[in-house]
Amino acid sequence: MSGPPIYKILLLGDPDAGKSCLLLRYVDETYSDVFISTIGVDYKSKNIQVDGSDVKLQIWDPSKDSQFNHVTSSFYRGAAGIFLMFDVGNAESFQNISEWLSAVKRFGSCNVTTFIVGAKCDKEERVVSIEQAKELADSEGLTYIETSAKEDLNVEEAFNKIASSIAEIKAKEEILNPKGAVACGKPKKKRTCSIQ
Repeated sequence: MSGPPIYKILLLGDPDAGKSCLLLRYVDETYSDVFISTIGVDYKSKNIQVDGSDVKLQIWDPSKDSQFNHVTSSFYRGAAGIFLMFDVGNAESFQNISEWLSAVKRFGSCNVTTFIVGAKCDKEERVVSIEQAKELADSEGLTYIETSAKEDLNVEEAFNKIASSIAEIKAKEEILNPKGAVACGKPKKKRTCSIQ
C-alpha cells in the first residue's frame, strides 16, 4: 500500500524574509529568530488532512545565501506549491518578489500553485502596505496572505490554503490528463540511442 500523496512546497524569497521561521513554526510549532545558516537546503515534512484525505507536505527552504539567480532548476522539479516570501518591514525584499516570480516562471511547472506571503506582519514598523502586496498578487493572478511566525498568525492557514489549492489542481489534472497523457502542452520527447 502506498503512502499519502506528497506535495512539494518551496519557500522562496530574499535572505531574512522569514522562510526558516515560518517552516519552524509550522512543522515544529516553535519560534526562534536565531538560526545557523543552512548550507544547501533545509527540508521538513508534515502530514495533514485536505478535504478528508491524508497528504504529506514536503517543505523546502533553500540556504540563506540563495538568491533567485542561484536557485537551480532542479530545485523546482516536482514542486506543486511555492510561497514567494517577503518581509513587510523590508521594501527591497518586496521589490525582489518580481525577480523570484520570474525564476518561478522560468523554472517551475506551468501548473505550480504560487502564493505571495508577507511575513513578519506583527511588525509595528512596516514599509509594505497590504494594499501594495495585494495589488502585486492580483496583477499576477496570485493569492496574497500575511503571516507572523513569531505570533503564530495565519501560519497553519497559509499551508492549509495552498494544500487545498494544490489538491484542487491535482484533481482537475486527473480528469483532464489521464495517466500517460501529456500535460501543459509539452510533448513527450522520444529518446533514441545512436551507436557509432
